[in-house]
Parts: sequence; structure tokens; C-alpha cells
Amino acid sequence: MINEFERYGLAKYRTITGVLQILGSVGLMAGFFNPWFTLVASLGLMLQMFLGIIVRIRIKDSLLQASPALFFCVLDFFIFWQTLHTLKLI
Repeated sequence: MINEFERYGLAKYRTITGVLQILGSVGLMAGFFNPWFTLVASLGLMLQMFLGIIVRIRIKDSLLQASPALFFCVLDFFIFWQTLHTLKLI
């Protein structure tokens, strides 16, 4: 992963990215007890994956290389959307 972040030109953001991803996963697990954690965590992870897609486009990666970020962005959007319905916010 160190080489990948250097290839992206984002080496200085590697640590904060890892910390935010761990916090997002903990937030999703905490969402079993309180759906507000799920809402915030899925939104944060979705934003990270969306930015990952943007980075992949900027460095001209193939669709196959960008597909994990795309898949997880869509998955996090689905979790976010379902949580909005669970909380009756829409």
C-alpha cells in the first residue's frame, strides 16, 4: 500500500486514510447498537471511496483497477440509504 499511495501522489495522506477507514469500520459495527453510527460511518466511507474513484480517474487507471473503489462506494451508498429509511429521515 505504501507504493500505491506514492503512485497516487498521496503518500502524506496514507496514515489518516487508514485511521479513517478503521474508524468507519468500527462505526459500522457500532451501528448494530445505534443506527446513527451506521449513518455517519457509511457516509464517511462512501466519501472516501468516491474520492478514491476520482484519484483513479486522475491517474488514468483502468476501470478494472478502479472497480474495488466503485464497488465499495456503491455498497456504502446502499447502507447509507437503507439507514436513512431505518431512521425515517426520508
